[in-house]
Amino acid sequence: MNNKIYFITGPTAIGKSKFAINLSKCINGEIINADSMQIYKELNIVSARPNYQDIKEAKHHLYGYVSGNQRFNVEKWCSDAVRKINLLHNKSKTPIFVGGTGLYIDILINGISSIPNIPESIKENSEKLFNKIGSDNFYNLVNNLDHDAAKSISKNDTQRLKRIWEVQNYTQKKFSLWKKNDNKKFLNAVDLKIILFLPDREKNYNRVNERVLKMIKNGAIEEIKNLLSLKYKKNLPVMRAHGVPEISSYLENSISLEDCIKRIQLVTRHYVKRQNTWWKSSKLPILKKINEFPDEIDLKSTNLYDF
Repeated sequence: MNNKIYFITGPTAIGKSKFAINLSKCINGEIINADSMQIYKELNIVSARPNYQDIKEAKHHLYGYVSGNQRFNVEKWCSDAVRKINLLHNKSKTPIFVGGTGLYIDILINGISSIPNIPESIKENSEKLFNKIGSDNFYNLVNNLDHDAAKSISKNDTQRLKRIWEVQNYTQKKFSLWKKNDNKKFLNAVDLKIILFLPDREKNYNRVNERVLKMIKNGAIEEIKNLLSLKYKKNLPVMRAHGVPEISSYLENSISLEDCIKRIQLVTRHYVKRQNTWWKSSKLPILKKINEFPDEIDLKSTNLYDF
């Protein structure tokens, strides 16, 4: 039975989705989302989900299937992803994961430590504390609590820092000690094909800027207006997606539309930089690293699907 799994990954706004659609036609594949924001029903335009034409060209899974009022996590996504993998393999189809959320791909492949679920109240406390004392002080606090866990994390990686604090405060056991436990595994005996695109960063930034302008033109402001009308808690992941805080500020008349656009472009460019850094330091078994944009690749001539 076919046990191949392809991963098409790299920074945002480089054209991974179109490449995956073309690949699916060559290898009898179907596409599975590996982007942490494209899972949410409410985020279509601002998360750059595949459009109607894309979905007509290839079967897509795990897009827009989670309500934004849920605090979804990587373990839940991995469980959903495994079900889709098994479904496709049983149909003699090849799963093609597409997305730039490296953490999702890493944990799907390598597993996750068996840390108990953290209650919402603890997560809200970490958010309040972070906002009260600021990023530098919060990093120092976490570093003092669990140096082993904090030493390999950037001071700007607020989500992971909060996670370390939350785990220790809820379980009274250091995050680094939990990580030493046996991992919960998701994949067994599969043939992984990871294709990583890391094109020129300045050109990538230009594509980000253009995508944001297109996003605004295509109705992103109305989409966020609808999201805000649902009155979700501001600390939920869906409310922190790129574009949501900035458009919210515009709708509150706190900033101009021009400033709103510039801020979205800036935070997204910063995200591209972090994605590049993450993938360059990743220990995942990369099959092929390509320093071009996916839409600059002649898929048939490179025979990527023959690896």
